[in-house]
Amino acid sequence: MAFMTVLNCSLPFCHWKRKWEYLPPLPVQLNRVIKEQKVVVDELSNLKKNRKVYKQQPNSNIFFLVDRTETLSQCKNTLDELKKAHQEMENSEKTKIKK
Repeated sequence: MAFMTVLNCSLPFCHWKRKWEYLPPLPVQLNRVIKEQKVVVDELSNLKKNRKVYKQQPNSNIFFLVDRTETLSQCKNTLDELKKAHQEMENSEKTKIKK
């Protein structure tokens, strides 16, 4: 029996929505995406060595087999970039408040 993990990494995220839909503030969206990315990193970190990982192509139902360690490092890098963007956003808000 083969086990597989399906990875849907659509990050960096796009915050586009229809005009009539509620769009939460960007920091709230970024927090949600950071939490999702943390889960992906944890899931990939805790996989057994013999498990297969598949990545879904954006906007399709096609999955491709990917290397687990390479995908884990890519997801960690994405998480670091998201955290950095969030920190920059917080710092810019703090400077606006001080002025």
